[in-house]
Amino acid sequence: MSNEHNTAPASGHARIETSNWLMIVLILVVVAIGGLVEIVPLFFQRSTTEPVAGLKPYTALQLAGRDVYVREGCYNCHSQMIRPFRAETLRYGHYSVAGEFVYDRPFQWGSKRTGPDLQRVGGRYSDEWHRIHLNNPRDLVPESNMPAYTWLATAPVDAAIMPTKLKVLRQLGAPYSDAEVAQAADDVKGKTELDALVAYLQVLGTAVK
Repeated sequence: MSNEHNTAPASGHARIETSNWLMIVLILVVVAIGGLVEIVPLFFQRSTTEPVAGLKPYTALQLAGRDVYVREGCYNCHSQMIRPFRAETLRYGHYSVAGEFVYDRPFQWGSKRTGPDLQRVGGRYSDEWHRIHLNNPRDLVPESNMPAYTWLATAPVDAAIMPTKLKVLRQLGAPYSDAEVAQAADDVKGKTELDALVAYLQVLGTAVK
């Protein structure tokens, strides 16, 4: 009597399940296809590629302030994305739309909210309020756990680099004129990083009310 066993060839399904590398490759392929299907159409939708009415690119001072905002990691605690839910819009105002951020590189959307959302903070408080709050948040909000940014008041904005920043953003689509690029250094000369950050905060969300 023969001791040979009949061994049928493994099915495609079984071959995938028993090969770790094949499974990893196929998962990556599926995720890549799904991501492309989700992301690529956004590049061709007017609602995501065209600025909302009244939106202007950041001034040189506002742009310097945005760089301070990113450098200091403000986005780790403060979102700039208001969701389209009633509770959100009642508290923060109009929900965020992609057209508000077409000149942002990168945009500051996020889901982290240790502190309040800042997308509609522009014009809500005075410049002096922001200065006091950034220097020592507990002077205005006693229960705040936000750190104080006292050094911003004495740190000068690097004026020399601003024209280059505007040129790079113009290449990426921001409609800066030659005059604005040429004037960028003078626009921030003598300004501190605190001045710049306050200017940035005061423009957030002002294009959409």
